[in-house]
Amino acid sequence: MFITITSEISIFFRNYAVRKLKAMRYSFDDLKGRNCVITGGFGVIGTALTRGLAQAGVNLAVISRSTSNPEKGEAIAKEFGVKCLGISASTLDKAALEAALEQIHEKLGKVDILINCAGGNSPKATSKVEQMSPGDDLTDTFYGLDLSGFDQVFDLNFKGTLLATMIFTKDMLEAGKGNVLNISSMNSIRPLTKIPAYSAAKGAINNFTQWYAVHVAQMGIRCNAIAPGFFLTDQNRFLLTDEETGALKPRGKKIIANTPTHKFGEPEDLVGTMLYLLSDISSFVTGVVIPVDGGYSAFGGV
Repeated sequence: MFITITSEISIFFRNYAVRKLKAMRYSFDDLKGRNCVITGGFGVIGTALTRGLAQAGVNLAVISRSTSNPEKGEAIAKEFGVKCLGISASTLDKAALEAALEQIHEKLGKVDILINCAGGNSPKATSKVEQMSPGDDLTDTFYGLDLSGFDQVFDLNFKGTLLATMIFTKDMLEAGKGNVLNISSMNSIRPLTKIPAYSAAKGAINNFTQWYAVHVAQMGIRCNAIAPGFFLTDQNRFLLTDEETGALKPRGKKIIANTPTHKFGEPEDLVGTMLYLLSDISSFVTGVVIPVDGGYSAFGGV
């Protein structure tokens, strides 16, 4: 009798597995028609993510401080055949974000996905020297940094992520499902010299990603993050390249030497990982931070 029952159970689970495999489609088709809010979606990285989402059939509400958002949104909508709203708002202005949500509800519907992409660094929170040496002028070191620069960097990267998450995930709570994706940085895992505020702020985003993923796991909401490696953006170009010639500075050369692929990433390199984390394909993945860095985090320097 025991053998018969065991055999029947085995057959049941085998048949269940076969049905499950047949029912599951390994594509990103499940994203089509979903509504996504993306902050900072018209920046260098944000634009690549926004276009990748549109190509996958996702309707978009792009939150940015830029005043040309409506025109950019209309262009993306026309190119990819999706709805795309460009909304001018600061991620640090609660009233503006709540007004944005009302506009999204009116023109798109309920929010299914949130991507927190707004961020950046500040020269005020960037030291001139990488490591202190005896005799250095303290104003060129950590001790000469402007505290207002730290406030600016933490507000833009961390507080903006917190506030946007508070506002734009309430639809997900009601629906019992949803997805949050935070854009972190390789600095959060291996802090770079010169930029203590940016590294610490992105480290805080990693911690929040894990905390929030646990907090809302039973509400059907997943939360993950991507940690991009080195991409030339408006925020870091002054650190890595010469403004006049475009040639790499010593810091830029050092980064390339410590990236096994020996190149900077292209913003489009993030799209595949983004779609994977947002799709139901990764339905059992939450609370993780995935590096997309050309092997930088795996390289020990020798």
